[in-house]
Amino acid sequence: MTVYRRPEARRWRCSPAPDQPWDFHRLLPGYAPTPLIDVPKLAAEFGVGRVLVKDESTRLGLPAFKVLGASWGVRQALVGFDPDGPVTLDGLRSLVAGRGIRLVTATDGNHGRAIAHFARLLRVSATVFVPTHVAPHAVDAIRAEGAEVVRVDGTYDEACREAAAADGVLVQDTAWDGYEAIPAAIVDGYSTLFREITEQPSLVAVPMGVGSFAQAAVRHYRSTPGEVSLLGVEPSAAPCVLSSLDAGRLVTVDTTDTVMAGLNCGTPSSTAFPDLLAGLDTAVAVSDEETRQAVADLGELGVNAGPSGAATLAGVRAARHVLDVPVDGVIVLVCTEGRHR
Repeated sequence: MTVYRRPEARRWRCSPAPDQPWDFHRLLPGYAPTPLIDVPKLAAEFGVGRVLVKDESTRLGLPAFKVLGASWGVRQALVGFDPDGPVTLDGLRSLVAGRGIRLVTATDGNHGRAIAHFARLLRVSATVFVPTHVAPHAVDAIRAEGAEVVRVDGTYDEACREAAAADGVLVQDTAWDGYEAIPAAIVDGYSTLFREITEQPSLVAVPMGVGSFAQAAVRHYRSTPGEVSLLGVEPSAAPCVLSSLDAGRLVTVDTTDTVMAGLNCGTPSSTAFPDLLAGLDTAVAVSDEETRQAVADLGELGVNAGPSGAATLAGVRAARHVLDVPVDGVIVLVCTEGRHR
């Protein structure tokens, strides 16, 4: 098991995310900050002051955090990055009414469902491309939002290529050469989650697929005072960010099936990686066995965690021998998804 370490990254500084996504999300129907669950048993296990789990299993009517980035990404795509454009759901509905707009994306599961959900709220159509490994229950959840689902006989990267070639407004959460603006907006959307964490953590652990969510963590904590440690966690079956960090450049890896389906990505986002290389001080890959144990343990502690969300607990356990959290420190585990029922 390899742990990437670059402690000096804690001292790197960048500009913060804009305020507009935070303002936008708070105007959405049903918005409320998701809970931070205090878990004393895990604090005792790690020998620290507190362990808090940011529980994203009930985010704006969906069981995952992705709707934060998806909704702001859709907003930006539809208004052409006009800061004075509509900032309410009703305003966006009026903007798109009668235009025959179709949203298009590729997904490992939760991002596609979030796009489909927001498309339904806007009363526009959506097409979601899904790779081979996406489970039937995730496909059914996307279809239940009213979206068309196109199965791709291949990987997540191949699903992204097919989505990019389709007709419609592409709202993708990974960037590549020539497609950067919308993925950057989606990262801005994720900033709302970190604004909700009012406690000052010593360590924040986040899951990594293409790295966009981890980029949001870097931008938040590297634009504020302090030297918070940031741990990125990904599957050992798809260690694209860890491999790229080790190489110092973007690397594409072959992936295999993993219970962490939402993190099963072979290539990091081109816009996320520079910030990760500069500002992420720790990264680790975890096995399915370690993650299944984390799912079970969090469930016993009252946290509804799916595998991609529970990966952060598995990651702290795997990397704890190099994590320098003080005995009175605070660890925040971002649990990005609930268990599918």
